[in-house]
Amino acid sequence: QVQLVESGGGLVQAGGSLRLSCAASGSIFSIRNMSWHRQAPGKKRELVAVITSGGSTNYAISVKGRFTISRDNAKNTVYLQMNSLKPEDTAAYYCNADIRPTTSRNFYAYWGQGTQVTVSS
Repeated sequence: QVQLVESGGGLVQAGGSLRLSCAASGSIFSIRNMSWHRQAPGKKRELVAVITSGGSTNYAISVKGRFTISRDNAKNTVYLQMNSLKPEDTAAYYCNADIRPTTSRNFYAYWGQGTQVTVSS
């Protein structure tokens, strides 16, 4: 069974930094896009950053220049380095990955359990 496990969330002061990690495990044939999403109370879930299997990236305008997404294909892990954090970055952060299990020819979207990031003013 394929699963994504997140870590790295916590409480930080405005201007501080956090690094989130998300590791995929299980019977995996390959992984294409990996991404981070967030959802704050009362708001819709939004895409924060995405990285392709080839390393191309895209970011939400609100985090561009402050956040960096990266991946380690050997470890099946995606990271989100968050710098210059603002109170408005406070949200539950979820990783997502398009994964082809060894038992299938198809790719499926998998989600992590979520990790809370809280930025104090």
